[in-house]
Amino acid sequence: MILVNTDYITGKQLETITLVKGSTIQTKHFGKDLAQSFKTLVGGELKSYTEMMNEARALATKRMVEEAEALGADAVINIRYASSAVMQGAAEVIVYGTAVKFVEN
Repeated sequence: MILVNTDYITGKQLETITLVKGSTIQTKHFGKDLAQSFKTLVGGELKSYTEMMNEARALATKRMVEEAEALGADAVINIRYASSAVMQGAAEVIVYGTAVKFVEN
């Protein structure tokens, strides 16, 4: 499965299938959340949250790819990510793009 954030794939003619998406809502363990809140006092990277968001993006991408594969897609183009805070210490990550098939010349 080819994943790109452009509206084309060099050397390929594309047939649009439909929009596909994947999402997840992630939170950290209360103890880690509390520890990270103290980190805000001194500054620096909140590594626990960075890890959480990386995991959330990977899971959302996996779900999008599974949806595209179920439709028989060869690739997903125009991929975009968005995130939002759902509540204190929890974030939603959504990824979406256009599932396409390769057209044989």
